[in-house]
Amino acid sequence: MVNVDEAIIAKYEYCGEHFEILVDPDLAAEFRNPDGQDVAIEDLLAVEEIFKDSKKGDKASEEAMLKIFETTDPIEVSKVILEKGHVQLTAEQKRQMQEDKRRLVINKISREAINPQSGLPHPAQRIENAVNEGKVKFDPFVSVDQQVQTALKAIKPLIPIRFEKVKVAVRLPGSSAGGAYSAIHHFGEILNEEWQQDGSWIGIVEMPGGLQDDFAAKMAEISSGEAETKTIK
Repeated sequence: MVNVDEAIIAKYEYCGEHFEILVDPDLAAEFRNPDGQDVAIEDLLAVEEIFKDSKKGDKASEEAMLKIFETTDPIEVSKVILEKGHVQLTAEQKRQMQEDKRRLVINKISREAINPQSGLPHPAQRIENAVNEGKVKFDPFVSVDQQVQTALKAIKPLIPIRFEKVKVAVRLPGSSAGGAYSAIHHFGEILNEEWQQDGSWIGIVEMPGGLQDDFAAKMAEISSGEAETKTIK
């Protein structure tokens, strides 16, 4: 629980009623981040009190809370304030959260999209350059998936790109196949698999197009260079 002196204010106004809570700035930001980890309300509150004016120490009336939230439970009320209200983030917090979201979006696009002209992934730097050129703005409180779509609209006029899944055939020596299973599932779904008479394992793996090069490199690493991979058109 954060010290009151280090807490920031989260506000919510509805039907002429005003509510405030005192919260840990970092945990409150994490709570509101749609791509972040779950944060317990109890952990981010400085005090389990709902205020009408936190600076004056004026508490919200139970009548007002029942009218708006249909409960006086400070945990339940705080959850609504955080989800629907406004959190006074510091400028540095907001800048860092925007940069974190920017990196997540670029990484997702570079992992899952391909250049339809070549069928190959775009390097992450090319995606980043296009995002910069397209002047894409990132909102720390909007999910990665939503902002990926926003970014794609901005960069499609700049580079040929689309999201596409590909099928990759892989052959592994029997000595490596067993240990490769967890790694393969990290990349995609095994559609077909078969053990060969020579003890080797072959499979067809469906994965986001941007992962095919990383997949080939991982299979080579696991098998000490003996793996064979081929993208199926």
